[in-house]
Amino acid sequence: MATSPALDVPAEPPAKRRKVSPEPPGRNDTLAATAASPPAVADLAEQLDEQERKKYVKGKKIGSGQYADVFSAHLVTNPTKLVAIKKIKVGPEVKEFGISYDSLREIKFLQELDHPNIIKLHSVFSTKNQNLNLVLEHLPQGDLLKLIQDSQGITYTPADIKSWMLMLCRAVYFCHANSVLHRDIKPNNLLIAANGEIKLADFGLARAMADPFQPMTYNTITIWYRPPELFFQAQHYGGAVDVWSVGCVFAELIAREVMFRAWPENEINMVKIICEKVGTPTEDNWPGVSKLRGYVTPGDVVPLRPREEWLANFRAIGDIGVDLLIKMLTLDPRQRLTAEGVLRHEFWTANPRPSRLEDLPRKGGGVEAMGESLKQRGGELPRDGGGAANGRADRVARKIDFGNMKK
Repeated sequence: MATSPALDVPAEPPAKRRKVSPEPPGRNDTLAATAASPPAVADLAEQLDEQERKKYVKGKKIGSGQYADVFSAHLVTNPTKLVAIKKIKVGPEVKEFGISYDSLREIKFLQELDHPNIIKLHSVFSTKNQNLNLVLEHLPQGDLLKLIQDSQGITYTPADIKSWMLMLCRAVYFCHANSVLHRDIKPNNLLIAANGEIKLADFGLARAMADPFQPMTYNTITIWYRPPELFFQAQHYGGAVDVWSVGCVFAELIAREVMFRAWPENEINMVKIICEKVGTPTEDNWPGVSKLRGYVTPGDVVPLRPREEWLANFRAIGDIGVDLLIKMLTLDPRQRLTAEGVLRHEFWTANPRPSRLEDLPRKGGGVEAMGESLKQRGGELPRDGGGAANGRADRVARKIDFGNMKK
């Protein structure tokens, strides 16, 4: 097995991707299915759904939003086996198509991606009122956002940051190795397990890496974590968009504040803040940028920020850590490190070594924070109430092309 350059830990091979397509039915199964009338098939589906639903005892509601309600629950046969049930609310998409596109994406990719640092989907069932229920891994320590924000109650070290980032980067590498873009990496989508592990959640905006000639939407990724190429309306992109978001999380862990936070939160102001903190995208530092249809020739050009400035702002992670951060937040996506390149960086083997799981802070808001994170729809900024007013890209493409999803 190939070895990951990050701490000599075996990398999860693409072969670990779950095979979710059912085995071809036998001849008798096919004949039985053919002979069954539509009502009989529907009755069987309802029976199976009822059986799945009865496996769980739903408990306290731990999160409620416009998109979903989240409950603690446990297995009927084993009350110590806890899960989280995410009940998707019936919205316009559900009424028209029978299922929301975000839910469909989340189910598809979580069924296929099996990794220690990606939240597990245990089961799916529906109710008579068409509510879809996702039975997810119970992650009782909350999320990374709450942990970052509690600067008075929680202190953490560069070794802790390295440990969290290593888990995140392995999850992203595994997604990309399986041709999946997450497209919404941010601290409140990083949930904390009981043992301290970080789990990447919310695959509602994920999609398979498309044919390079097929356009994709640029209205995706929560605005604070969105890379410059999407603000310039690039429609052909790959894993570099996720790497930028990971770099934003890295910077936020170090500084305990959002790296690119503009007010009011709109695309023009976001580009301005990126220019101020990184430098202005030009043909010199990003060949071809002026050909992107959303690019506007800048009046004032801010030169690329020198390494010394990055060191002054992020000295806690040292020179090697700053080098990695700069390479993740490179303006030109073609020059940005890949997820594999991130894991090959010397940062992971330099001192200090990553903290052990048992030594990591875990107070990320508890089960309530888990519920608050899971209730949100992809693209929402982490605020009370949710909704597009809080930063969701309303124009995120809702059409799913199954022909371009990796089987």
